[in-house]
Amino acid sequence: MKRRWVWAGAAALALMFGVRPAAAAVFKWANSGDAGAMDPYTRNEAVQLSMLQNIYEPLIGRDRNLKLQPALAVSWKQISPLVWRFHLRPGVKWQNGTPFTADDVVFSVGRIMNPNSLLRANLPTVQSAVKVNNLTVDIHTKTSDPILPQEVTQFFIMSKAWCVKHGATVPVQLALNQKNYAVDHAMGTGPYKLLIREPDRRTVFVTNPTWWGKLKGNVTRAEFYDIANASTRVAALISGQVDMIESMPLQDIPRVQHSAGLTVLEVPQLRTIFLGMDQFRKELPSSNIKGKNPFQDIRVRRAFALAIDENAIAKAVMHGLAHPTWEMWGPGVNGYNAKLDVRPAYNPTEAKKLLVAAGYPNGFSVGMDCPNDRYVNDAQICTAIVSMLARVGVKVNLLAQEKTKYFAKIGPPKYDTDFYMLGWAPSTYDAENPLFNLVGTNNGVRGEVNYGGYSSPAMDKLIADIGTQTDQTKRQGEIDKAIKLLQHDIGYIPLHQQVLVWAAKKSVSVAQTADGNFALRYVTVH
Repeated sequence: MKRRWVWAGAAALALMFGVRPAAAAVFKWANSGDAGAMDPYTRNEAVQLSMLQNIYEPLIGRDRNLKLQPALAVSWKQISPLVWRFHLRPGVKWQNGTPFTADDVVFSVGRIMNPNSLLRANLPTVQSAVKVNNLTVDIHTKTSDPILPQEVTQFFIMSKAWCVKHGATVPVQLALNQKNYAVDHAMGTGPYKLLIREPDRRTVFVTNPTWWGKLKGNVTRAEFYDIANASTRVAALISGQVDMIESMPLQDIPRVQHSAGLTVLEVPQLRTIFLGMDQFRKELPSSNIKGKNPFQDIRVRRAFALAIDENAIAKAVMHGLAHPTWEMWGPGVNGYNAKLDVRPAYNPTEAKKLLVAAGYPNGFSVGMDCPNDRYVNDAQICTAIVSMLARVGVKVNLLAQEKTKYFAKIGPPKYDTDFYMLGWAPSTYDAENPLFNLVGTNNGVRGEVNYGGYSSPAMDKLIADIGTQTDQTKRQGEIDKAIKLLQHDIGYIPLHQQVLVWAAKKSVSVAQTADGNFALRYVTVH
């Protein structure tokens, strides 16, 4: 049973967090949900990857302006159409004092490409890694890949010797409740070390004295708290028990803004929130319609899209802090085309007509899965959608639950969902990433997060061409074709790009970036 804190009151919060040490460089923050594991390959999810970036490092990283910068590789170049060469940083040590070498990179490439890994789609074209010498690695690709440097920014390198020693050479599947040593332990090359891990409660980090880099802030100890209850999370900030909260409840923004010493932090986010539909089963698991799948009829999918008033959701549920969209990626992502980002008008009358034409004059029932602790006002969005679809005769049975259970239900290997809400921020800041991961036919590598089973041979060809096209004008044309095809098919129902909202003490400086990642190395406690 997961432990969740829903206590309220200053006394309970004091017990929960204890007394702040006198050291000025201790930082405490909270979020609505925890990382699923300390193993970076077990879940392709921003909360987990954001936390683990403080411990593990990629070959190529990003600075606070999201520009590429050297990390464990000091330089890289494409030495042939199918080979990228990476020159590794000399003198880097793992947090246990052993040296970082090319063997760790080769091992990590094999580990992330294991069938159990949920991050293998981040390296879609990679065939293998070959050690040239201790500080040089060649990554071979199946096809030419001009954006491989962007793709490896969330490929965290793990120690081969550490994984072998602890029996963690292969990632486990969290959805099947599998565990190994790497699920609750971590050992990287990054600026912070894992000191305490209490899943779904508290995680404590301390600085890594052997880190090759230099902190931009002054935090030597950081404590993360999983506080699912929104009011308790805000109370922890207002009472001074934490220095910052992620997942700031939008309805509490005025309260925080009027609290002495606090500030609200906002930045437009790259994440798109969307709805997916099971289009691959012959019969939906939770529907009252038997012998066929309503979502395999494009008229039904179009009816759902027309029945959802996203402008009302953006205004009322999101308090104006959302950008309604009709693309699966938004401004700031390479390939975005504002001319194609035009939602069809809300039209419940036409939606009803489409349902009648599809053979459902009385509508039907369907299950819907939604997290309640992952995205901004996620459960509230789903509740609003339930009401909107009820107006056209569709009865939606909503199951909103904590993200650990939610992802285990809708994702591999179960894919147990009729209809679901999900969010996606492209780690490469390029349209190929959501196309490859969300839209392409799931073949074990491509379409890893295509939980609804949308499939189009024409789309798969476009995705393959986009992945290898080096002429940027031609590439944008292919991306536009993919957008139009997806919109025609109603493969998904995009909703909006959310605004990232945090709240913090004015005495704390942090780097808030559009990808939603939170790096402790930039935090300063004044």
